[in-house]
Amino acid sequence: MDLQKSDRHQDTAPRVSELRASDADRDRIADLLRDALAEGRLTADEHAERVEGVLAAKTVGELEVFIRDLPAAHQHRAAPAFAAAPSRPTVGAIPADPDDNVVAVFSSAVRKGRWRAGRRIHAYAIFGSVEIDLSEALFEYQQVAIKTFSFCGSVEIRVPENVSLRGIGGGVLGSFEVDNLDSTEANAPVVYVDGWAVLGSVEARPKRGKLVADILDRVQHKVDKSLRKRLNR
Repeated sequence: MDLQKSDRHQDTAPRVSELRASDADRDRIADLLRDALAEGRLTADEHAERVEGVLAAKTVGELEVFIRDLPAAHQHRAAPAFAAAPSRPTVGAIPADPDDNVVAVFSSAVRKGRWRAGRRIHAYAIFGSVEIDLSEALFEYQQVAIKTFSFCGSVEIRVPENVSLRGIGGGVLGSFEVDNLDSTEANAPVVYVDGWAVLGSVEARPKRGKLVADILDRVQHKVDKSLRKRLNR
């Protein structure tokens, strides 16, 4: 019976082409298109049209469509080695003093939108609620530590789904919940959440559909640069 369940599970596993594309996948395809433009395999219009499709693609299979007629797409590419993010920050990477304090005492405090995340953030909720939304934040550092404390309150943290997330903490008549998350990108930011929830809650998890925007910005910068270089010839 268990073997039958296992077989059914394997049958429903998604193929590689059906997996959600990461920003690293888009960056790789954009680089191949840039090279094809420089080699004269694509016109400037074709290149711009394909890059627009790359930025909008949702799955790996959708990305491959844009390079399947290029020689580079059929060359062997070694799969990058995957290494899980460490459970604790690198020694010396996080300062002792916070870059930002988010405090709610009988009130609410929010950090969201397009803001710059420091290396250390302190979040305190005392009979109040704190919301820290990193889904659209600018990550200037690869490692970000969030120190939390909740007493009869709540601290809610949301991160992009293409970063790594780690948590160490506990609850006293409360709940401390952090969804461990591993990014497939070697240089992706790592967010560390630790602290305590006393008669309250601390929760950290990815915000589905939200990705680190900086990588897409770098892709677009490369595209604009290659187009200008091509048109100025």
